Amino acid sequence: MGLIGKLVSGTNIKSDGDVFHEIFRERPHHISGMSPDVVQNVDLHEGEWGTVGSVIFWNYTHDGKECVGKNIIEAIDEEKRLVTFNMVEGDLMELYKTFKTTIHVDTDGEDNLVTWTLDYEKLNEDVTEPHSLMDLCIKMTKDIESHHLTNA
Repeated sequence: MGLIGKLVSGTNIKSDGDVFHEIFRERPHHISGMSPDVVQNVDLHEGEWGTVGSVIFWNYTHDGKECVGKNIIEAIDEEKRLVTFNMVEGDLMELYKTFKTTIHVDTDGEDNLVTWTLDYEKLNEDVTEPHSLMDLCIKMTKDIESHHLTNA
């Protein structure tokens, strides 16, 4: 395997796709209340929620370890319901030279598909592919869906 990679995974959700997109676009600080096993806190360090260029700091648990990550919102596409975060500091940067996460919500009537794309460049060949991180993203998706179905 090379140093540059991409993982993509889609999860169908029954909750509102527009609301799901809105959470990652401008309310990621609410995720800790919906998926507390995964995300413990999200703080805005620079800019404004829902604005490209804003800096967001995440406290999360990955593989049983408390981790941190500083992300810049790189892109928001309202029409495609897409948000891209670029990791610039944190635990993942000990393993990866670059790490971008894109959340895309595709809605078709009542069918909503959340697609996570992890684009990364490993620091060396010994770094494993981030499959456990993708599992974490899928768990967070299901937690957010459950929260909205329960509180709808």
